[in-house]
Parts: sequence; structure tokens; C-alpha cells
Amino acid sequence: MNESAPIDQVSRPQAMFYAVQECLRSALGSIRSHRMRSFLTMLGVIIGVASVICIVSLLQGLTQSVMNEFQGIGGNTLQIHSHTPREDRMLGKWNRMKPEDLALVKYRVAGISNVTPITGLNLPGGLRHEDNTSAAQIIATTSWFQYANQSYPRLGRFVTESDNDSRRRVVVLGDKAREDLKLPENPLGTFIQVGGQWFKIVGLMEARGEMFGQSMDNYVVIPFETGRALSGPNREPDMAIMVTVDDLDAVEDVKSRITAQLRRAHKIAPDQADDFQVESSQTLTDTIQRVSGTITLVISAVVGISLLVGGVGIMNIMLVSVTERTREIGIAKALGAPRSFILMQFLIEAMVLAVIGGTIGIGIGWLLGVLAAAIIPHFPPPAVPWWAIVGATGFSALVGMLFGILPARRAANLAPIDALRHE
Repeated sequence: MNESAPIDQVSRPQAMFYAVQECLRSALGSIRSHRMRSFLTMLGVIIGVASVICIVSLLQGLTQSVMNEFQGIGGNTLQIHSHTPREDRMLGKWNRMKPEDLALVKYRVAGISNVTPITGLNLPGGLRHEDNTSAAQIIATTSWFQYANQSYPRLGRFVTESDNDSRRRVVVLGDKAREDLKLPENPLGTFIQVGGQWFKIVGLMEARGEMFGQSMDNYVVIPFETGRALSGPNREPDMAIMVTVDDLDAVEDVKSRITAQLRRAHKIAPDQADDFQVESSQTLTDTIQRVSGTITLVISAVVGISLLVGGVGIMNIMLVSVTERTREIGIAKALGAPRSFILMQFLIEAMVLAVIGGTIGIGIGWLLGVLAAAIIPHFPPPAVPWWAIVGATGFSALVGMLFGILPARRAANLAPIDALRHE
């Protein structure tokens, strides 16, 4: 007895392996013999999985494109800008960053460099060259902007501290602004009008492409003090402050010190919210990932309902299959096939149908994502993450298993005598 125990322990897994192998062979044979019916059965699963993969691939491609743009700025770059609660904005109250805040950050916070103010200007007259105009954003900043933003001139130079101190009327163009103004490939030395004033072009920035269908090169840069002068003495434009943290590991510490200094300078009580925000590119990418993940989850859950419809289709067809194969089941039981084998046979067949449908749906969904990205202007290429493929395949198998239980139990519970008498 003791010698036969190990043989039984070894033979039981082998028997299970052969049983599963036979069930798979039987399932594939049944699918091949009823190709059209099997395809129509899988159609609900195919549509559901294809829809989920298409939407996920588009969202992930868009998210990855946006994250790459922000990561190009650098993970150790911080932006400080004013923040006004919605209630105050409705009352016409607006918080602003001031030159005193710039000096405070520049001289009282250690561990940072490339401190630069940034102001977006809305000047009457905009940009003009001869009869051509441009709606490009007018940015007033200093020479440190190119280092903090990691964006450099392709031709010529950037604005300098000398330009800023002298309020010199020089301008650096983005490539889209150059195209709108119908300027030559090398526009250096050309004069254009900025807010009705003549400015000399001293640089042309590197092209950065597009995001969300909007050009990243549709801007011009002028010296910060020149921009303040153009705004007039009675209007101090709101500004942001961009800084580079010298040690990447100290980003959070620097953010805390900047927050403490500005709260003290703005006389904000401990129970009051900040009237400013300190953000890093990592903060922005984390926010984008969080929003994208939520949208992906909600849309996938809604679209995934169609998988349940596909599961109902599988259950109906499997019930029909049980009826058609009643005599086969009776013969198998009469020859000694256990109830568990019959149960496993029909359960595996339902899962195989669902998994094949899910696999086809993954391929169709990816093709639909590629087609949609090609049709939508300037849309980034889709990206199908591994977890979407694994999740779609696993969920398809789960749907097949859940909706295959009822037909499988019905087949397994048939009495051999009744099954053999079935016509």
C-alpha cells in the first residue's frame, strides 16, 4: 500500500493534464465544426474588447505624449504662480505675484538657480510684419528662462540681462509665429511690430511641435522689463516665477521653503489657504496620470458592459450545444466519465470561445485606435499598455467561465439513461 501511494499521487496530475488537453481539443473541434455560429457567439466579446482597447490606447497615447512634453521641461523645475479661489474670482478679486515675491524667492531661498519671472502680455495691435499678423502669445521674461525651460534658440540668441536692464526692444520668435508673419527661414535683423512698437528679431527658437492640436511654437519672447514698460505705469501684469532646483532629491524640501517664505510675506494665517501654487513638472504629470487613469477606468467600465452581453450570447449558445450533444454526454457518462470531466469540458469550451473573441477584439481595437489617431489631426499615436491586454484577456476568460457555469452544470447533471434516450 505504501508503494502504490506515490504512483497514485503522480498519476492524478497526469490524468488532470490529459483531461484538460482533451477538453481543449474537443472545444476547438466544436468551434471549427460550427464556424459561423461560433463567430456570432464571440461577436459580443469582440466588440466589447475592441471598444475598450481602442479607447484605452488613445487615452494612453495622449497621456504619454503630454507627459513627454512636461518631462522635457525637467523634473527639477518649479513654477510659482498666483491662485485665486473661484468665489473670489466671482467677486472680482484676483491674487497676483509681485516683483517683491520674485526678489524674495531669488535671494531668500537656497538651493535654486535660473530664477526668472514670466508674464504673458495681451498688447493692443499684437504682432505685425507688413500686412501679416500673428496671434502668437507674447511672453516677457529674462535670459534665465531658456535654462529653466530647457528651450534654446536655433538661430541667433536669446534675450540677455543687458536687454532686460536697458529695456531694449528685441524679440525672439517661435517658429509658428515666424510662419504666420511670412518671415524668411533666417529672420534675424528683421523688424516687426509688437503692440504697435518696433522690435528687432535677434533669435529664432527651436521647434517643439504640437500638443492637443495646438502649436508649441506660437509665441514670441521679449525682455521682462520691456514688457512691463509696454503694459503702462497703471497696470502691473500678473507674473509667474520659474526656478531650477539644484538637487533633484531636494525638490519637495525647496517647495516647502518657498511656500513658507511666501505665506509669511503675504501674511497668510495658519488656517487660511495659499494665494499661490508651487508646481513641478512631476506634479503636473502625476495629475495627468491620475485624471487619465480615472477617465480610462470609467469609460472602460461603461464599454465593458457589452462584454456581459457577449457573455449572455455565450451562455445561450452553450445551452444549445448541451442539447445537441446530449447523446454524446450520455455515452461519455456510460463509459465512466465523471461529472467533473463533463463540467470541465463545457466550461473550458465557453472560456475558449471568450478568450478567442477577446484576442480578436484586442487586434481590432488596436487597429481602430491607429485609424482614429490617423484621422484626428495632430493626434499622437496610440499606445496599448500590457495591463490592458492582460486585463482584456483575463476578463474575457472570466466572462466565459461565469456564463459557462450554467450550461456546464446542466450537462454534468444529465442522467446517463435519459441522455442516451434523447433523440
